[in-house]
Amino acid sequence: MKKLWIPLTYSIFLILIIVPLARILTGAWSDGWNGFANALSRPEALHALLMTGLITIVVTIINTLFGVMLSLYLVRAEWLPEKLKQLLNSVLDLPFAVSPVIGGLMIVLLLGPNTALGALLNDVGISIVYAFPGMVIATLFVTFPMMVREIMPVLQEIGTSQEEAASTLGAYSWYTFWQVTWPAIRWGVIYGVVLTVARCLGEFGAVLVVSGNIINKTQTATTLVYQDVENFNVTAANGVALVLAAVSVGLLLLMEWAKKRKEVH
Repeated sequence: MKKLWIPLTYSIFLILIIVPLARILTGAWSDGWNGFANALSRPEALHALLMTGLITIVVTIINTLFGVMLSLYLVRAEWLPEKLKQLLNSVLDLPFAVSPVIGGLMIVLLLGPNTALGALLNDVGISIVYAFPGMVIATLFVTFPMMVREIMPVLQEIGTSQEEAASTLGAYSWYTFWQVTWPAIRWGVIYGVVLTVARCLGEFGAVLVVSGNIINKTQTATTLVYQDVENFNVTAANGVALVLAAVSVGLLLLMEWAKKRKEVH
């Protein structure tokens, strides 16, 4: 039976991952170097890749800062009621249970131009939906749990004995964090950053709903691929998809490296 399952597993891996990646690679180069270069040098492709990069940078920074902070509160803050911690833990997993499309729709219904809050923000010159801020919020919605879920188990595992010892010796809380807590959680943070970046690059549903997919304004790399496929511009779609796939593979290798370092520490 074991001899049957091993080739079956490799076959599924080949069909679901290797074959699609190979098809994207051959499709991107179907018109040679010129076709691949033209696909990436289009104004809409350059803008979409830039928009994806900016969203990824902003979301990763926010996720890292607030993810570490929330993890510390949920694990270390004894002044927080236990029921409140349980509630926050439940809400934190909401993006895992809710479709990204529904998450994007929730943002539109809350902050869209036809809502009271959205109209108020528009009156002061702040556009959320169909603009960069809304795309950042939508991406934050689907990626925020990843950082927290990587850090919380590490904090629970290391306990509080070293932090309490540092506090007893007169160390300030900020100094204790950087000298005691941070060295213990840094590989978990790196792992969370890699997962966040990978999810940002691949996000489609929530961003599509919130952005409106406006060319050269609110279009990301994934929504551009979608548009190219809809317009039967398959070579261009494969070119952009190949860039995203290459970055994802690089992130996968980095994630495995970070995982091994985290296990060692």
